[in-house]
Amino acid sequence: MFQYVAQADDKPWQPGPYDGVQLKILHKDEATGGVVVLRKFEAGIEVPAHTHPLANEWAYVLSGEWEEAEKVYTQGTLFHAPKGERHGPHKANTEVISLTHFDGPLTVE
Repeated sequence: MFQYVAQADDKPWQPGPYDGVQLKILHKDEATGGVVVLRKFEAGIEVPAHTHPLANEWAYVLSGEWEEAEKVYTQGTLFHAPKGERHGPHKANTEVISLTHFDGPLTVE
């Protein structure tokens, strides 16, 4: 049996760090501050270039069309942004849902 199980339908959507972005926290590691989240980006949302100074980010696109540096990514794409590395800007050409893991606190600069 798994030591932790989360049902996404049991978790509420909450505002993300940018307008038009929502987060559904599936798990938070109290020791590290790391989180596993579903992220939902409204169609047309542009997220400016930024860094996560305290966490490495892994994001897997579950649905939608994501654009970065004039390249379009769709379902099945895995992204990695090392801690402190600037990435973006990103644009959600359609509604995008990703499963994302931050291995430390989710902060944005």
